[in-house]
Amino acid sequence: MSPISVRGFAVASATAVTAVGSVVGVASGSTAQTNDAEAAVADSTLLADIPAGQQAQVQTASLTQQANVQAIAADASAKKDAEESARKAAAKSAVEKKEAAEKAAEDAKERAEAKAAASRDASSFPVQSSYTTAQIQAMARQMVPSGQWTCFSNIVDHESSWSYTATNPSSGAYGLFQALPGSKMSSVGSDWQTNPATQIKWGLNYMDSRYGSPCEAWSFWQANHWY
Repeated sequence: MSPISVRGFAVASATAVTAVGSVVGVASGSTAQTNDAEAAVADSTLLADIPAGQQAQVQTASLTQQANVQAIAADASAKKDAEESARKAAAKSAVEKKEAAEKAAEDAKERAEAKAAASRDASSFPVQSSYTTAQIQAMARQMVPSGQWTCFSNIVDHESSWSYTATNPSSGAYGLFQALPGSKMSSVGSDWQTNPATQIKWGLNYMDSRYGSPCEAWSFWQANHWY
């Protein structure tokens, strides 16, 4: 091998090492960047003494090394991005599972309350000659699932203000839920005119059977002002 060839390969190696050092230095923020720049200047001076054909080989080797370093950096960045995406996906999945479990527990609780409420009827409460609003509401709380209470109460507030003897002078609608005719409530008990517990039982059954729940009935009421 000729002295020029030997020198050419030496310069190629030096240039490639310098190029790799420069790229790595830039990526890592190393203080060696200044030294790499000085070495690059020295190499460019040596490169000028090499014949044009060998200069091309040296430059190609340098560019190849730079490309390799850049490819490694790109792979590392892509791996980091993939790991971050996987972490976020796992966190989102955990949150969704937690929410689903909480909803299932709430649904189970509501079903249990509804089952317990369904087992109650007017005979579960002592018969009185009259009832206060507080007593009627206390009865209703024992019969209506807690998650449905606010909706149920809203309907009664608007329909009768919790008066179990409320009567519409025009239509004859009667009771807590303004049943029309009031005799509909006899399907639950013959004492529908005087016993608020019977009316509550009927009203809850009506909302569940027609709308699915008191809250669904309340949504309909808000849109139509009747149910």
